[in-house]
Amino acid sequence: MNVKEFSENYFKELNSAILQIDKDKIAKIAEVIYDAYKNDKQIFVLGNGGSASTASHFVCDLAKGTVKDFSNIREKRFKAISLADNIALITAIGNDLSYEDIFWQQLSGLVKEGDVVIGISASGNSPNIVKAILKSKECGAKTIGLLGFETGGKLHDLVDNEITIQDNNYGRVEDAHLILCHIISNYLGELTRSNNPPAGGLAQSAI
Repeated sequence: MNVKEFSENYFKELNSAILQIDKDKIAKIAEVIYDAYKNDKQIFVLGNGGSASTASHFVCDLAKGTVKDFSNIREKRFKAISLADNIALITAIGNDLSYEDIFWQQLSGLVKEGDVVIGISASGNSPNIVKAILKSKECGAKTIGLLGFETGGKLHDLVDNEITIQDNNYGRVEDAHLILCHIISNYLGELTRSNNPPAGGLAQSAI
């Protein structure tokens, strides 16, 4: 197989996975994040490897891409935080406690009832994300999973809301996750800048 044939097959499989995503689930997740924005709640995003980059990217888009007037310090903004960015803290926790604790220990001093915790994991089985989700639920946080590998692993049934990509390829699952983050952040940006939320809530809107 040459690179052209490989590319065509990759695009075909990615397109198939994207088209299978339930749009109602996208709307529900957007609504949960928008409710956090309206109620001054925090949004924490976490992931390992490529998903750590997606977590950082999503937080960047939520925190910056939704702002209408950067000169207005009083403008309401998304309180979005990536737990994948503080390498000193991550390595300290991983070294002194365990890698399983790197996200939960960061959340322990921050997460409050009504906050949103978003775990991004292709397999859905990452022990550090599973633990962070379980502990966050104990604190009354709302939980979201961007998952893959067709079943979503352990996280599928642990989180309050999930989207599970129907593909077993890490690259395509991560591609789809980033597309979802762009859809959600771009939509919420248009929503916050227009100050015109759809009647009936986001779950009834045409995301």
